[in-house]
Amino acid sequence: MADDASAAPATRPPAQLSAAQGCRAREVLDLVADKWSLGVVDTLGAGPKRFSELKRSIQGISQKMLTVTLRGLERNGILTRTVYAVMPPNVTYELTAMGRTLLEATNPLIQWSLQNISAIDAARAEFDGRTDRPL
Repeated sequence: MADDASAAPATRPPAQLSAAQGCRAREVLDLVADKWSLGVVDTLGAGPKRFSELKRSIQGISQKMLTVTLRGLERNGILTRTVYAVMPPNVTYELTAMGRTLLEATNPLIQWSLQNISAIDAARAEFDGRTDRPL
Protein backbone atom coordinates (compact mmCIF):
# COMPACT_ATOMS: atom_id res chain seq x y z
CA MET A 1 0.00 0.00 0.00
CA ALA A 2 1.38 3.45 -0.96
CA ASP A 3 1.88 6.02 1.74
CA ASP A 4 0.35 9.51 1.60
CA ALA A 5 3.64 11.09 0.52
CA SER A 6 3.70 9.13 -2.72
CA ALA A 7 0.25 10.44 -3.61
CA ALA A 8 1.42 14.07 -3.46
CA PRO A 9 0.94 16.11 -6.63
CA ALA A 10 3.94 16.60 -8.90
CA THR A 11 3.85 20.37 -8.49
CA ARG A 12 4.82 22.08 -5.29
CA PRO A 13 2.29 24.22 -3.43
CA PRO A 14 3.00 27.97 -3.61
CA ALA A 15 4.31 28.02 -0.03
CA GLN A 16 7.23 25.85 -1.16
CA LEU A 17 8.28 28.04 -4.09
CA SER A 18 11.72 29.55 -3.86
CA ALA A 19 11.85 33.29 -3.24
CA ALA A 20 12.89 33.84 -6.86
CA GLN A 21 10.07 31.68 -8.22
CA GLY A 22 7.53 33.38 -5.98
CA CYS A 23 8.71 36.80 -7.10
CA ARG A 24 8.45 35.83 -10.77
CA ALA A 25 5.02 34.29 -10.22
CA ARG A 26 3.80 37.52 -8.59
CA GLU A 27 5.24 39.47 -11.51
CA VAL A 28 3.29 37.35 -13.99
CA LEU A 29 0.10 37.55 -11.92
CA ASP A 30 0.44 41.33 -11.79
CA LEU A 31 0.30 41.37 -15.59
CA VAL A 32 -3.23 40.03 -15.64
CA ALA A 33 -4.64 40.80 -12.22
CA ASP A 34 -5.22 44.50 -12.74
CA LYS A 35 -8.64 46.05 -12.98
CA TRP A 36 -9.13 45.63 -16.74
CA SER A 37 -6.96 42.84 -18.18
CA LEU A 38 -9.23 39.89 -17.44
CA GLY A 39 -12.20 41.79 -18.85
CA VAL A 40 -10.30 42.33 -22.09
CA VAL A 41 -9.19 38.67 -22.20
CA ASP A 42 -12.73 37.48 -21.47
CA THR A 43 -14.20 39.74 -24.16
CA LEU A 44 -11.63 38.60 -26.73
CA GLY A 45 -12.52 35.00 -25.89
CA ALA A 46 -15.48 35.43 -28.25
CA GLY A 47 -13.11 36.25 -31.12
CA PRO A 48 -11.20 39.17 -32.63
CA LYS A 49 -12.50 42.64 -31.88
CA ARG A 50 -11.78 46.18 -32.97
CA PHE A 51 -10.87 48.81 -30.40
CA SER A 52 -14.31 50.41 -30.54
CA GLU A 53 -16.00 47.02 -30.04
CA LEU A 54 -13.83 46.36 -26.98
CA LYS A 55 -14.58 49.81 -25.57
CA ARG A 56 -18.34 49.26 -25.94
CA SER A 57 -18.12 45.75 -24.45
CA ILE A 58 -16.17 46.65 -21.30
CA GLN A 59 -18.33 48.87 -19.15
CA GLY A 60 -16.51 51.73 -17.44
CA ILE A 61 -13.14 51.48 -19.18
CA SER A 62 -11.74 54.72 -20.55
CA GLN A 63 -10.09 54.98 -23.95
CA LYS A 64 -6.73 55.62 -22.26
CA MET A 65 -7.01 52.59 -19.94
CA LEU A 66 -8.09 50.35 -22.78
CA THR A 67 -5.06 51.49 -24.79
CA VAL A 68 -2.70 50.90 -21.85
CA THR A 69 -4.24 47.49 -21.13
CA LEU A 70 -4.08 46.37 -24.75
CA ARG A 71 -0.44 47.43 -25.05
CA GLY A 72 0.48 45.55 -21.89
CA LEU A 73 -1.31 42.40 -22.97
CA GLU A 74 0.28 42.59 -26.42
CA ARG A 75 3.75 43.17 -24.94
CA ASN A 76 3.35 40.08 -22.77
CA GLY A 77 2.16 37.81 -25.57
CA ILE A 78 -1.47 37.53 -24.44
CA LEU A 79 -2.96 39.13 -27.55
CA THR A 80 -1.98 40.21 -31.02
CA ARG A 81 -2.72 43.49 -32.75
CA THR A 82 -3.28 43.33 -36.49
CA VAL A 83 -3.36 46.48 -38.61
CA TYR A 84 -5.11 46.25 -41.97
CA ALA A 85 -3.94 48.75 -44.60
CA VAL A 86 -7.32 50.14 -45.57
CA MET A 87 -8.80 53.62 -45.28
CA PRO A 88 -9.56 54.30 -42.54
CA PRO A 89 -7.06 51.91 -40.94
CA ASN A 90 -8.63 48.85 -39.37
CA VAL A 91 -6.99 47.39 -36.26
CA THR A 92 -8.15 44.19 -34.57
CA TYR A 93 -7.08 42.48 -31.37
CA GLU A 94 -7.13 38.74 -30.87
CA LEU A 95 -5.99 36.32 -28.17
CA THR A 96 -2.80 34.37 -28.83
CA ALA A 97 -2.52 30.69 -27.97
CA MET A 98 -1.11 31.73 -24.59
CA GLY A 99 -3.99 34.19 -24.17
CA ARG A 100 -6.48 31.39 -24.76
CA THR A 101 -4.82 29.30 -22.04
CA LEU A 102 -5.09 32.32 -19.73
CA LEU A 103 -8.80 32.53 -20.51
CA GLU A 104 -9.19 28.82 -19.75
CA ALA A 105 -7.35 29.26 -16.46
CA THR A 106 -9.31 32.33 -15.36
CA ASN A 107 -12.76 31.37 -16.62
CA PRO A 108 -13.61 29.52 -13.37
CA LEU A 109 -12.71 32.67 -11.41
CA ILE A 110 -14.85 34.83 -13.68
CA GLN A 111 -17.77 32.39 -13.33
CA TRP A 112 -17.32 32.27 -9.55
CA SER A 113 -17.42 36.08 -9.47
CA LEU A 114 -20.64 36.20 -11.47
CA GLN A 115 -22.27 33.49 -9.35
CA ASN A 116 -21.34 35.12 -6.04
CA ILE A 117 -21.71 38.86 -6.62
CA SER A 118 -25.12 38.96 -4.91
CA ALA A 119 -23.78 37.14 -1.85
CA ILE A 120 -20.76 39.46 -1.75
CA ASP A 121 -23.05 42.51 -1.98
CA ALA A 122 -25.15 41.13 0.89
CA ALA A 123 -22.07 40.43 3.02
CA ARG A 124 -20.76 43.95 2.41
CA ALA A 125 -24.09 45.49 3.33
CA GLU A 126 -24.26 43.42 6.51
CA PHE A 127 -20.68 44.32 7.45
CA ASP A 128 -21.16 48.03 6.70
CA GLY A 129 -24.37 48.07 8.72
CA ARG A 130 -22.84 46.69 11.89
CA THR A 131 -22.66 49.02 14.85
CA ASP A 132 -20.47 46.72 16.97
CA ARG A 133 -17.39 47.03 14.72
CA PRO A 134 -14.29 48.38 16.39
CA LEU A 135 -13.05 51.63 14.92
